[in-house]
Amino acid sequence: MGLGILGSFLVLALFFRPLFCQQPNTDGFFVSDFLQKMGFKSSKDHNFSAHFCSWQGVSCDSKEENVVNLTAKSFGLSGVIPDSTIGKLTKLQFLDLSNNKLTGLPSDIWSLGSLKYLNLSHNKITGELSSNIGNFGVLEILDLSVNNFSGKIPEAVSSLSSLHSLNLSQNLFDSDLPSGILSCHSLESLDLSENRLSGLPNGFGAAFPKLKFLNLAENMILGKDSDFSRMDSITHINISGNMLKGSVVGLFEGPLEVIDLSRNQFDGHISEVNFSSSFNWSHLVYLDLSENQLSGEIFRDIDNARNLVYLNLADNRFSEQDFPLIDMLSSLEYLNLSGTSLIGQIPQELSSLSQLKVLDISKNRLSNSIPLLSNRNLLVLDVSYNNLTGDIPLELIEKLPRMERFNFSYNNLTLCASEFSPKTLQSAFIGSSNGCPIAANPVLFHKKGPKHRGLKLALALAFSMVFLLLGLLFLAFGCRRKTTIWAVKQNSYKEEQTISGPFSFQTDSTTWVADVKQANSVPVVIFEKPLLNFTFADLLSATSNFDRGTLLAEGRFGPVYRGFLPGGIHVAVKVLVHGSTMTDHEAARELEYLGRIKHPNLVPLTGYCLAGEQRIAIYDYMENGNLQNLLHDLPLGVLRTTTEDWSTDTWEVEDDDNNSIQNVGSEGLLTTWRFRHKIALGTARVLAFLHHGCSPPIIHRDVKASSVYLDMNLEPRLSDFGLAKIFGTGPEDEITRGSPGYIPPEFLHPETSSPKYPTPKSDVYGFGVILFELITGKKPVEDDYREDKDANLVGWVRGLVRNNEGSRVIDPKIRGTASQTQILEALKIGYLCTADVPAKRPTMHQVVGLLKDIEPAQQ
Repeated sequence: MGLGILGSFLVLALFFRPLFCQQPNTDGFFVSDFLQKMGFKSSKDHNFSAHFCSWQGVSCDSKEENVVNLTAKSFGLSGVIPDSTIGKLTKLQFLDLSNNKLTGLPSDIWSLGSLKYLNLSHNKITGELSSNIGNFGVLEILDLSVNNFSGKIPEAVSSLSSLHSLNLSQNLFDSDLPSGILSCHSLESLDLSENRLSGLPNGFGAAFPKLKFLNLAENMILGKDSDFSRMDSITHINISGNMLKGSVVGLFEGPLEVIDLSRNQFDGHISEVNFSSSFNWSHLVYLDLSENQLSGEIFRDIDNARNLVYLNLADNRFSEQDFPLIDMLSSLEYLNLSGTSLIGQIPQELSSLSQLKVLDISKNRLSNSIPLLSNRNLLVLDVSYNNLTGDIPLELIEKLPRMERFNFSYNNLTLCASEFSPKTLQSAFIGSSNGCPIAANPVLFHKKGPKHRGLKLALALAFSMVFLLLGLLFLAFGCRRKTTIWAVKQNSYKEEQTISGPFSFQTDSTTWVADVKQANSVPVVIFEKPLLNFTFADLLSATSNFDRGTLLAEGRFGPVYRGFLPGGIHVAVKVLVHGSTMTDHEAARELEYLGRIKHPNLVPLTGYCLAGEQRIAIYDYMENGNLQNLLHDLPLGVLRTTTEDWSTDTWEVEDDDNNSIQNVGSEGLLTTWRFRHKIALGTARVLAFLHHGCSPPIIHRDVKASSVYLDMNLEPRLSDFGLAKIFGTGPEDEITRGSPGYIPPEFLHPETSSPKYPTPKSDVYGFGVILFELITGKKPVEDDYREDKDANLVGWVRGLVRNNEGSRVIDPKIRGTASQTQILEALKIGYLCTADVPAKRPTMHQVVGLLKDIEPAQQ
């Protein structure tokens, strides 16, 4: 046994002897020492018994004394390269150590002044790049990509005057690009993508007359279009995913073949691109301008780009326009015009694009039916969020199973979807109706045997006659009984007309419900429970078909119903009946955005439903009603534990046995200043969040007492944020201007120079009115302020404050529950918020600070 082990050791020693026993201080010794210390494992492909100049990956000079080329790509090397190994290869010109697990470089590597090619990509090298990089004066190609280098790119790169290609992508380099790089005039390829760079030196573009390839994608670069001018040789430019601004027109220069400017802040009209000798569209193969701020028309002469393979203009601000003429782009494989304001119909000419693989025209206003789209190579098709109608062509339906992805959701389409799973129908055909005609079911075409055919026919006729007679008897009895019931119901309905609201919404004859076909196929979106798969049929069941028995109130946006969805989810269902210029997909997108906004003082928007012409908002149910109801409509000190009056507008309290009201005592919460201050502070905090914590800022547009609710823990919550924007018809709409008593003076006096559209300062005004209500206990509009019929709460309070008589307005119910000085300080905050000039009103952030300064002490 011992002799066998000894023999094996001798064989291995003889095999590796040439590798481990090179003459000291020779290039062969340095290479073998390097491979040994870096954990290289030999294989049959490496013959180390020969002279080191014949080793795989090693090349020597003509005298076979010095190594000039060392390639150890994918050798499984790991760790920090030690000194006195490859750093001693003084004649080395080509070094490739890519695709290993190196973590650090030797200090003597910077002495390799003869290097022309250095590739250390795809390793794990950390730390800053040494300024000794400038020692490589004859270096032509440098690739340090896909490592963990960090810090600034050293200014010493200015010494790399012979550099043709520089790749530092996928590292952690930060700060501005050093001005020293402008000295690398020989650069033809520059890739600095996927770092953390923040700026470019002045004169960046003009410094590289030979540059053909530029990739600065996925950084945080702040710059402008002029930074890239005068790059006369450029053919490939990718500066996507930065924060660059300026006109897109100036970037179309030179013999460009690939242009990727996506996910920046470029503006301008692409249709104004100059078709002069400085830019030739016929060279262009790849164009991505998506997610910028481009406007105007898409293209005028797009057919000049006949070699275009990839075109993405999605999510810009183009003018409303018909589908562009692109049938001449015969090489096109990828087309994304999502969110580009297209109208009209999808042109049949798209079928002539025989190479097309991806077509995304979602989030537009395209109408009419979908053409056949006979493109044989189509793999991805997205036409969702449009106004398309009619049947999806059967030939197109048959192609879908062979595609990688497709989406027809949020249109008004009909399809025969017998071949699709329920999961596919619920994800790719949301809002579509499944209407398979009998002739479309191939099962019905299977030939039946003649056996018992006459008997079966006779039985079918007999059963049909029996059921017909039973149906007629039932109908006759039902009609007789219904006559009596309807007479009673008519009287009952007339009695219930006392519920207040700006218009009568006859919920017993909700004709719009009948207009919603196939209620089981209309989805209800519940944001935090997407797997529940609710439909409009569940809403009908929850609200008893939107019956008056579940009606909570009729508000300006429409009626509000109470309901329990399956699973015991207690909701308030608001049917929004006001007109809007928004399309269904625009409303859905806005509602989904609002559903993602969370704050402790917001009434959560639970979900929504687009049912026929109606948009339905679904909220968490608020157990204790709203501030207007509690402050003005109910006796002070009374809170509801169960209320049937949940809305954002005024209503009459129904004297109903089902309304359980809990009296919390004559000295109830609402009769204390401390509790009213809590409501004011919570409301101020959520408005400050909407104005300053959301991007872009959200303007509520209708701040009033009936928009402030109390949840089960008596915390104030603001409702209806964003709804005025969705369901108004424009900035001049009455809803966007607020409710009586809350309307800022700049809207009432159009001759002033103040803005005539909602701003954060108009929300501040509404909050000031609420604060006055909490202090005075009075409504915004009442008859007893003055004899002047046009006077309101704001005018009354501000007049008394100006005369130093503010103490007269304090609600007697809260006198003595706190320091009068504190209440008067709050009155001054309301005075500031209701200033006639918007610029003189504080921000909601400032209001929060002011209210916190006078917060009553805990008792």
